Formats: sequence, C-alpha cells, structure tokens
Amino acid sequence: MVPDASQGPEATTREGGGYFVQSLARGLAVIAAFDDRHPAMTLSDVARRTGLTRATARRFLLTLEELGYVRSDGRQFELTAKVLELGYSYLSALSLPELVTPHLRKLSDQVQESCSVAVLDGPDIVYVARVQMRHIMNVAISVGTRFPAHATSMGRVLLADLSNDDAVARCGQHLGEHQLARTVSTPHELIRRLDEVRRRGYAVVDQELEAGLRSVAVPLKDSAGKTVAAANVSMRVGASPAADDPVGQILPALQQCAAAVHQDLVASAV
Repeated sequence: MVPDASQGPEATTREGGGYFVQSLARGLAVIAAFDDRHPAMTLSDVARRTGLTRATARRFLLTLEELGYVRSDGRQFELTAKVLELGYSYLSALSLPELVTPHLRKLSDQVQESCSVAVLDGPDIVYVARVQMRHIMNVAISVGTRFPAHATSMGRVLLADLSNDDAVARCGQHLGEHQLARTVSTPHELIRRLDEVRRRGYAVVDQELEAGLRSVAVPLKDSAGKTVAAANVSMRVGASPAADDPVGQILPALQQCAAAVHQDLVASAV
C-alpha cells in the first residue's frame, strides 16, 4: 500500500523494525502501476492507481522521466526499457540452477511431466536443476546425477554444439558401455544423430537410456548465443497422448521455456 500522500516526500517512519522511506515506496508504486493492461497512462490514471495526489504523482513521474525510466508524449506516460536495469543486479547474482528452476516449475505444471537442466562434463551430462513429477518411472534422478551424454536428449543437444571430432573424442570409448537395443553405439551413428539435432534445433531420445523412458531436449543459450546447458522433459512411453507425441505436444512449451531462460541469461550478463 502506498503511504499517506499528505506527508512530505522524504518522510520516513519506523516499520518492520527498520526505516521506511515513503518517497522510495511511492516511486516504486508509480513504476509498478504500469502493467500489460496499463502500458500507458495519464497523470490522473497514475494518481488513481497509486492512491497519490495528482501533484505527488506528477512529481514522481517527472523525476522518473528525468532519470530515463519513464517517457511522455505530453499527455500519457509509459515506462522505458531502462526499468529492466532494476532487475539486472538480482539476475546477475543468480547461479544457473537458481535462475532456471522457476521456469522448470512453470513448464512442469504446464506439461505435467518431469523437467530438468543439465550441463556437459566430459562424456557425461550432470543434472544441475530438476523438477520431478511423482509419476516418473524407476530412473532415480536428482541434482548431481550423471548419465552418458550420447544416450540422453540433453547430452545430444550439448554434444551437437561441439564439432563432430570433439563429440566423438568425448564419447567414443563409452558408446558401447550403456547400451539398450536402441542406444547409439558407433561414432558414425552418433554423428548422424548430432547432425539431426543441429538441423532441427532439438533432440528426442526414445528408450536409449532406460526402457520405457522418452525425452525431448533443447539448448539453453547465453547472451552470446553459446549453448551453456540443455533443458528437457522426460516422460513414460504410453503414459499420455503427449508422451506419444513429444514433438507436437511438448516441444513448443519446452522451447518457450528455453526462450524465457535465454532472456534471463541475457539480462544477467548485462
């Protein structure tokens, strides 16, 4: 709630055991008044939405305009892209797992499947974030779990960002160690799969890591366009229509998640 506008803009009170700066609270309230339903407002609109007097709202809007956070055409005010800087310090302090986990939760709620993020470490992938659904099958996965990159969708995405020679050098001697009937087992076959990933922009692995387990993965790219991690959705074969059509029914949501993570990674690099 915005403090009483009758007090001076620099007034402070004791609240919650600390000093409460009313002018700061009002300024933030003015910024927060703009949203997707109110991208541009008149002075009267801002005063009404914040509970401030017109004179007080005008003072804050003009200050924000002078600082570059707001622009005006003489009648209506709107935020500028500079307000994004207010979140950059927070984002830049986040590690990758902390940054991606909220996005994974949203994705998992949307597709009702387990979602993960992993990075490449030698011939393996290492899970750095995971949101798990209770119905996941018998593969025990948690943060820190390692799997052979060539047999996983996230591994294929990460290996595809390397040259074929580098990918084969990492995985060549391990290709026959983790093998089901469907598992990639030769360098030639691995290169063919990686070429598919590069062409499509995603990887689908069907029962190569574990019988009955299917997954789809996409790359997570930083501000320079470099693949820094991969995100996937894993599912039980035959458990749902989406599980039987991951490209059509799960991939679009996964790609949206990756785009949102990319935006945060770009912001955190500023």
